Amino acid sequence: MDINTKMSAADTLKTQLEVDRFNKTLAVNGRTASRELGKDDFLKLLITQLSHQDPLSPMENTEFIAQMAQFSSLEQITNMSAGFNRLASMLTNTEAVNLTGKTVDIGTENGLITGTVQSASRGENPQVVVNGVPYTMSQIERIYAH
Repeated sequence: MDINTKMSAADTLKTQLEVDRFNKTLAVNGRTASRELGKDDFLKLLITQLSHQDPLSPMENTEFIAQMAQFSSLEQITNMSAGFNRLASMLTNTEAVNLTGKTVDIGTENGLITGTVQSASRGENPQVVVNGVPYTMSQIERIYAH
């Protein structure tokens, strides 16, 4: 018995319309297209694959288990990445606060400015205040020990 595995023109069109509809929802929900798949994208692909599989030749249990293991790994890596981002932010905040009272060289468009860090702000992009002017941490070129 031969089974035809090619999609008909109607099925191809239906699939293309579904893909186009999905892509439009990404733009509508404020997401932009990227070359990276997140865990939500992976889960949507898996659900779509399961709902469009051939009933005469369903996905093997081992394939399904392997895909679920990949999804679980992706979720854990995403969680670790978020944790590392929080840790990096905390370290940068701590570094900014620890600079208070120290003399630093700040790189600006007009050259180097040397001064004492008067205060520091915390948050996603911490800043230090030198001579009454706020600067980003990336502008600090040298720190002098007292």
